Amino acid sequence: MTTARIFQTPKNAMQSGRARTQQWVLEFEPAEAKQPDPLTGWAGSGDTRQQLRLRFPSVEAAIAYATREAIAYAVIPAPERRLKLQAYADNFR
Repeated sequence: MTTARIFQTPKNAMQSGRARTQQWVLEFEPAEAKQPDPLTGWAGSGDTRQQLRLRFPSVEAAIAYATREAIAYAVIPAPERRLKLQAYADNFR
């Protein structure tokens, strides 16, 4: 039985706006551990579901897809946004 995580994409450190942070992603849990390739040393596995990331406009759409395809899922809530309000003058105190 495959399991998946459903989460909201966070804003990365290089991003000032909130574009593409309202999407929800369904990502499969790894079925097997990655092992180093003896020739190149790169990590890899035979699990092709790790390469798959499905994007949805809402959490309800992601849950509907997972239930329709009989995929066990866990919804990870988005972290709470905290604003750090400070004035420019605070840099000189």
